[in-house]
Amino acid sequence: MGFDPRRWSSPPRQPRPVTSNLEGLLAENQALRQEVQQLRRRLAQLERLDRHSRSAGPTGAETQAAPRVTAEQVRRWGERLARQSGWPELRSGGDDSGLRGLIEALNRGSLHPHLTLEQRLDRLAPGLGADLQQALAGPLTKKRLAVLAAFGLYGISASEWLEDDPARVVADLRQRQQRLERPRSQHRQGRRTRTDQRSTDQRSTDQRRSDRQTHQHSAADPAPADADPRLLAALQVLGLRWGASREAIKAAHRRLVKRHHPDMGGQAADFHRINAAYQLLLA
Repeated sequence: MGFDPRRWSSPPRQPRPVTSNLEGLLAENQALRQEVQQLRRRLAQLERLDRHSRSAGPTGAETQAAPRVTAEQVRRWGERLARQSGWPELRSGGDDSGLRGLIEALNRGSLHPHLTLEQRLDRLAPGLGADLQQALAGPLTKKRLAVLAAFGLYGISASEWLEDDPARVVADLRQRQQRLERPRSQHRQGRRTRTDQRSTDQRSTDQRRSDRQTHQHSAADPAPADADPRLLAALQVLGLRWGASREAIKAAHRRLVKRHHPDMGGQAADFHRINAAYQLLLA
């Protein structure tokens, strides 16, 4: 057979089905347009709601936030305080050494004596003072006065003290009352009895021993190599070792915030650093 040039041309190619692809793209484009329109309408609705909430004042989500202190918590705390052994010795009278006088004395000795207790609490934790005032609405009984005095003594940590150690709260309030019961002349001169001196020296010795033991435990229990450095730093702030329990963290936090609270003569920077470490460890 010879070569036939008529057969040299290649066979005809099949056309691509562009029509179906084009229809799919048009349908997808239309769906995207509809979705964009829905998002724009939703954005316009949110902008209208935002303008309405600003013009109407704090009536939106701000009023729906849960209060920091409730009347039920105050009632429960008061009942727990009343069951402690030193409760009968606490006096709620109107004299300078009663619970009312103690609250005024704690307020006078704070960093902001010109503010009320509620105002000072609001400075430390916005809304706390207002919530406490609302929860204490009504007659100020001895139980309610004791709760209020606890907030005057411990500040923003009062809730944890009232929940975890009501016996310590009663003992601390009673101790404060005893200081107010001393003669005014003796209080101005700053003299202390030998019993007070020995008690203070013993507490200082116990505290140094506790801090020394905490440091020894921290050195004897090294953290793993892959430990989070932020957690290590937070534990060091609270004076704890790696693997400390939640109870130990709470106990260390209560001890340190009482020592470094600005209302108790501590430094605000140390107080905030302790609170930040505590929140990080319990997060």
